[in-house]
Amino acid sequence: MEAIHYLGHGRSFRSHLTSRVIRHEQQELFIHGRVLTNNQLELPLGINKKRDGTTEVKVSGESGQKLSQLAQVLPLQLITPEGFELLIGGPKYRRSFIDWGVFHIEPKFYNAWSRIKRLTKQRNALLKTARSYRELSYWDQELAVLAEEISVWRDEYLIAVKQKAAEICQGFLPEYEIQLSYYRGWEKETPYAELLKRNFERDCQLGYTVNGPHKADLRMKVSGTPVEDVLSRGQLKLMVCALRLAQGLHLTEATGKQCIYLIDDFASELDSHRRALLAQRLKETNAQVFISAISNEQIADMHDENGKMFHVEHGKITAG
Repeated sequence: MEAIHYLGHGRSFRSHLTSRVIRHEQQELFIHGRVLTNNQLELPLGINKKRDGTTEVKVSGESGQKLSQLAQVLPLQLITPEGFELLIGGPKYRRSFIDWGVFHIEPKFYNAWSRIKRLTKQRNALLKTARSYRELSYWDQELAVLAEEISVWRDEYLIAVKQKAAEICQGFLPEYEIQLSYYRGWEKETPYAELLKRNFERDCQLGYTVNGPHKADLRMKVSGTPVEDVLSRGQLKLMVCALRLAQGLHLTEATGKQCIYLIDDFASELDSHRRALLAQRLKETNAQVFISAISNEQIADMHDENGKMFHVEHGKITAG
């Protein structure tokens, strides 16, 4: 499961330190895989990471590819016991959730978001020395155009996904009404260019740009109350699963690509009834699903004639 995630994201979901993933006393790791495309063609993928941080990516046998190309080819949804961060962690987790979807739907998004991050970093550096707004106005013009564009993409994406998420949540948690709303990072009524100019002095005092698309958030409530104040851990996990499933289904509808689901510790926080609900929805996606569990009983609802079971013991994987 970790290897698949590495092949799709260029990093582990367990540790951001490459040195902790490379085998002891080895200098590098290699991961290879083959993806079956919509055209039923096998596309080879590969990644090589060294302890010094050097990364090489191969797509279809061609070296020098970007990590973003791996993500484009291998869309993954990860659900772990720590996945509650999406609901109760900081806004960066929810921005990442939104941007995963926009990245796969809008071809221009990756370059636009990369440019915004560079411009915001440059602006923050200038704020520490600028004596008048004129010194920033040139950069702010481009920043404002990109910010408005990205905000529209994010908003349109969430409108499309919200309905699917609400429908799945209704099946998982019929006793609750889930509300999702998008906050773009600054007040809706004000053009971003105007806000940057108006807040120049405050941003100078603080040394960074306070408002903008880098502060966007997805706000989630249950019957008007923050989700963490209402839902149990098992219910929170089901809501995370509903959001991830909604994203995967929308990706397939919009692009024809099939998402792969990675679920670490399937039974965590879920009783037998909730496991059965989740298993049914996962099967209905017709997607490839990789699940880890401690015992066969925990995944009985997922295991059928279409599934394969593997046992991991002392670092060795065997078909079972």
